[in-house]
Amino acid sequence: MAKQKKETKDKALEVTLWDAANKLRGSVEPAEYKHVVLSLIFLKFASDKFEVQRAKLIAEGKGKYVEMPEFYNMNNVFFLEETSRWNFLIKKSKQNDIALLIDTALHTIEKNNKSLRGALPDNYFSRLGLDVTKLSSLLDTINDIDTTKDPKQDLVGKVYEYFLSKFALAEGKGKGEFYTPKSIVNLIAEMIEPYKGIIYDPACGSGGMFVQSIKFIEAHHGNKKEISIYGQEYTNTTYKLAKMNLAIRGISGNLGEKAANTFLDDQHKDLKADFIMANPPFNQKDWRADTELTDDPRWQGYEVPPKSNANYAWILTMVSKLSENGIAGFILANGALSGGGEEYKIRRKLIENDLVEAILVLPRNLFYTTDISVTLWIVNKNKKAQIKQVGDAARSYRDRQKEILFMDLRQMGEPFEKKYTQFSDNDIKRVVDTYHTWQTSTSSATAVGTDYQDIPEFCYSASFDEIAKKDFSLVPSKYIEFVNRDENIDFDEKMKGLQTDFAELLKAEEQSRQELMAVFKELGYEIKL
Repeated sequence: MAKQKKETKDKALEVTLWDAANKLRGSVEPAEYKHVVLSLIFLKFASDKFEVQRAKLIAEGKGKYVEMPEFYNMNNVFFLEETSRWNFLIKKSKQNDIALLIDTALHTIEKNNKSLRGALPDNYFSRLGLDVTKLSSLLDTINDIDTTKDPKQDLVGKVYEYFLSKFALAEGKGKGEFYTPKSIVNLIAEMIEPYKGIIYDPACGSGGMFVQSIKFIEAHHGNKKEISIYGQEYTNTTYKLAKMNLAIRGISGNLGEKAANTFLDDQHKDLKADFIMANPPFNQKDWRADTELTDDPRWQGYEVPPKSNANYAWILTMVSKLSENGIAGFILANGALSGGGEEYKIRRKLIENDLVEAILVLPRNLFYTTDISVTLWIVNKNKKAQIKQVGDAARSYRDRQKEILFMDLRQMGEPFEKKYTQFSDNDIKRVVDTYHTWQTSTSSATAVGTDYQDIPEFCYSASFDEIAKKDFSLVPSKYIEFVNRDENIDFDEKMKGLQTDFAELLKAEEQSRQELMAVFKELGYEIKL
């Protein structure tokens, strides 16, 4: 009961903050005011930690050091000059120049703390011309958050995550690409198990993959100090969001010197990652010019990805970044499963090189930016027999050379925010258990409940020969057995058939049109179109 009350209280705080933020609506779009709100939450959080450390120094008789940055940074606390502290801003919150004071505070914090370089909005509040009364009201609401009351609850992190999701929902389709829904990130983390080593995300958005990785480690009693985080983000404002998101939680990460295009300005050229988690842009067009990147080392041994679609450029970028035993979990549009041309050649080589481990087709409406069904790929540089340490237990992995596990999750999920879907904890457990059982099992024909088995409408382990016979298609419905619905229809074959029928109909229509025009011409009339 106490836990339920605590969750209700936290939720009420999040909703209250959201309502206060919504008062800024009108002249300011969600894409803009999210930076206002999240920056203020960060400022309150940084100030609270500063004040706790300051009080500690005084209590320990070290009062002469309270204005020395070194005595804050040593405990992972940002040093704040007086004009950057929350109490100073609250006292000035009703003044007409409060926006300028906030901008100055953020600029000063960034200047004094190396890890925040490039993370905080620059001259943002003044530029937006915010209503002083509404901004003051928002400051008062945020002032009620006690960010240090219960560090184990990560209250600020929860509020920050809640706001990111709400802003993504508010921005809707075509926007909000900075945010990957939590249940998807959680599924990837539970599947690839990023316990120890380097984690990389080449399109890190607001940093959700990193946050969930750390949560996974904490939930399984791992050591956060054994993880190193690297990422890159193209959009400058989203790059700032990611840096703030990590700073809020005290997570150290290298996101590169600046926001930059991963293809054209790789910030981590020599990186080899043990784990990659990513949700790159779907079906990105014109990602390179005709002559750009044609001899890039990331495609070595493969065809050059087509410039019309970046899906396979993302795949090869991630493959090139994996360490000898590295594993990647990433989201792509379903079209990558069966594309032709250069995509076909790359996909075939990936399968022949025994890199593709699992393909999971996800439900529709998981994302706030698109309603299409997408795919989770698991690419593993070491699918062969190995002993893997998982928490306190050693897991034996059998040789599944060139086999691929296909899973269909489209019937999973629970309603979320009325029109969206999210995975439940039970959904994630079923998928993860099936995947790990498949990895560790010695046969797909043993007794039910003791080892992996193919399950109609859910999963199927396909051999290399089966995949080759399907011309290296990775469409799950080509392999998984469907018995209770029409999913046994081969979508690609059906579409090709419809394409042929439609072409014949158009041809017949054109012929009829020509014949009709000829009749009118014979009668002395000419139809001009």
